[in-house]
Amino acid sequence: MTKFNRRRAVLATLALAAGTAVRAAEAWPSKPIHLIVGYSAGGAVDTIARALAAQLQRELGQPVIVENKPGAGTNLAIKSLIDSPPDGHGLMLAANALAANVTLFQPAPYALDKVQAVSLVGRVPVVIAANAQGGVDSIKTLISQSKAKPDSIDYGSPGNGSTPHLAMELFERAAGIRLSHVPYKGGAQAVTDVIGGHIQTVALNALEVLPHAKAGKLKVLAVLSTQRSAIFPEAPTIAESGFPGFEASVWYGLVAPVGLPPAAATRLHQAVQHALAQAEVRDRLTSAGGDVAPGSTAMFAELLGSEQQRYGKLIREAHIQPE
Repeated sequence: MTKFNRRRAVLATLALAAGTAVRAAEAWPSKPIHLIVGYSAGGAVDTIARALAAQLQRELGQPVIVENKPGAGTNLAIKSLIDSPPDGHGLMLAANALAANVTLFQPAPYALDKVQAVSLVGRVPVVIAANAQGGVDSIKTLISQSKAKPDSIDYGSPGNGSTPHLAMELFERAAGIRLSHVPYKGGAQAVTDVIGGHIQTVALNALEVLPHAKAGKLKVLAVLSTQRSAIFPEAPTIAESGFPGFEASVWYGLVAPVGLPPAAATRLHQAVQHALAQAEVRDRLTSAGGDVAPGSTAMFAELLGSEQQRYGKLIREAHIQPE
């Protein structure tokens, strides 16, 4: 074969490969997409996942099936995602635990670099609330009482290592106080106990507090977000309470196994951004006390990295262990 013919053969091979790649990208998705959720059906993450799945199904032309895989603090779901083929047909709507669990659980149940960021979806603030008839009626009161008598004020959370627990640990450090943590297996019993006067305060996501605040049984002392909550417009932000720059929210983001084909990743990100612009998805997040949070893949990847560092440092220094 002459040098010219060899060159033609190489070019033909490259053209064939490029054409195959283009056809593969155009064919995605070629079968139903499975959207894993690491929590039980009916919760906030599941509700948002189903609204997102319905919009993505319209965008992509394939069924998007939500699969609930609760257990081990979402580690079972994350492991299931990592073990699935990186072809864009297996995705997960993850939350803060994705970044925290690599330090919270030892040995680490997975490596975060096995997960590929696609898009941030939304944020829901963590809120600090108290019995509406109790003696803790503001963040100022909480701080002053705690400084006068450390560990005298207790707060309930959904459990050791949960996002509200980690948020309160960060707040204690920022405020220079010591509170007494009472972990529960979920937020419902914590709410029951603070209403009943068994504990003084709770740290939960906004959705779990909302009905009890509306009924006048709980008072929201502060939302741990940079701006006021649409469902608690009268409640100050933690920045307004004297802690500018402090923020702690439950975030939701779409992730895939590492190795997602670039064309599929681009199309998927675009589909998510379009879905987040639809009223149904926005309304679901608003009803959960949050907001949609569109943005680039790079922004979400940076958030995952920074959250892993922030939570990792806190978990190690505070010696936080899962239940």
